[in-house]
Amino acid sequence: MHAPARALWRGLPRAFARALLLGGVLVLGACAAAVDRQAAAPAALPGMEEALPPAQRKEHDRLVASYGGAYKDPKLQKQIELVVARLVAASERPDLHYRVTILNSPAVNAFALPNGSLYVTRGLLSLASDNAELASVLAHEMAHVIANHAATREDQMKQAVLVSRVISDVVNDSDLGALALARSRVSLASFSRGQELEADAIGVGISARAGFDPYGAERFLTTMGRQAGMRSTSMNQSAGADSPDFLSSHPATPERISIVMANAREYASPDKPGERDRKQYLTAIDGLVYGDDPKEGFVRGSRFFHPKLGFTFTAPAGFTLENTSQAVLGASTSGREALRLDAVRVAGDQSLSQYLSSGWIEGVEISTVETLVLNGFPAATAVARGDQWSFRMFAIRFGSDVYRLIFAARDLTPELDRAFRDAAETFRRVSIEEAENVKPLRLRIVTAGLTDTPERLAAKMDVQDKALERFLILNGLNRGDKLGYGEPYKIIAE
Repeated sequence: MHAPARALWRGLPRAFARALLLGGVLVLGACAAAVDRQAAAPAALPGMEEALPPAQRKEHDRLVASYGGAYKDPKLQKQIELVVARLVAASERPDLHYRVTILNSPAVNAFALPNGSLYVTRGLLSLASDNAELASVLAHEMAHVIANHAATREDQMKQAVLVSRVISDVVNDSDLGALALARSRVSLASFSRGQELEADAIGVGISARAGFDPYGAERFLTTMGRQAGMRSTSMNQSAGADSPDFLSSHPATPERISIVMANAREYASPDKPGERDRKQYLTAIDGLVYGDDPKEGFVRGSRFFHPKLGFTFTAPAGFTLENTSQAVLGASTSGREALRLDAVRVAGDQSLSQYLSSGWIEGVEISTVETLVLNGFPAATAVARGDQWSFRMFAIRFGSDVYRLIFAARDLTPELDRAFRDAAETFRRVSIEEAENVKPLRLRIVTAGLTDTPERLAAKMDVQDKALERFLILNGLNRGDKLGYGEPYKIIAE
């Protein structure tokens, strides 16, 4: 939903397109406490933040914040550090030390900086199915450090952070500052094709010498490709060059997979590949938060729910929603309708109808501006029209903020306009009891029974759509595969 978002919204009024770009580039999770490092493996340095010089500590904090904070899970932290320790010992630079941070983000990403800071998102961890797959990702990122590729990333990040400071501090536009910092995440994933292939070769060698199955890289790239394909189908989009995900710079193309396979064959035959440690890894990720963290709002089907801020709304039928730190974005199956929900500050002496007419979006038809009340909240609505898109906009005053609920359509028919109005009327306050009962989705590890099938286990998942496809991708299975009796598998459940 990143670069293609610009194509989908081509022709929008300038202000709205910029706002959508902000939402499309950022895919952040919730802020959480720093990771507990008391159970670090021998090769990892405890107290990562304290060990960093002040300047690096500051940039580390900025980077972690851009991915929703650090995810606290001592058991999983220790498991990753044990894998890193084995990889370091088998690498060309056993003298290097890596400090691991799990990022609280559903995005699929991992990267390493020259100072030994190694980052991996919980979104990536949820896709891996064994230690060998995890090792393939970590070894690849370590290879960038060993080959000195990561020095480029550090320079790019410093430049991007500098730009974000100038924009935020001088221009005083926090949205533009956030966008600039978000672009640093994209640059962090940018290496040349030659550098990527070199890191592939080095990483596979490290994994193999550490005793891991070197074919883990091929399996994980394939899984990421399938995940990206399902996600792009859901949002009527495809992964693009500005996507901050790991896959954006590690495309699971047949060529790349074949090269990784060839690298693996240099170290092991497919029938004797090495350790996968599947059960050990699945035990470590049991209970891992999956998808959105409710502390920052989450999507359940066509409904968005934010227990912390205390509101909810339901999108029109047929819409797929995606939550980001800047906005909730949605699109219909056809791609001819879309929506954005975000929050802004509006001066208390400015009416909502005045705000809608103030010029922050072009093409507002003044005759359509009207004042109304939605579930007890002051609101205003209006229609704006561009060359290719028309918009039904709502501004809803909720506490000290104003929420903008903006629907877009290629052809704003009376029927669509009514559906947009009906969706806006679902915006309401949630009760304290509702908020307290909200639980995040998590990965749960279940053991396959004698009569279990992929369809039967998929039916147990708390997902709104594509349960079987999600189950197969999460577990590295294909349609028609049978489950192993007594074997562990991942499902998604509260």
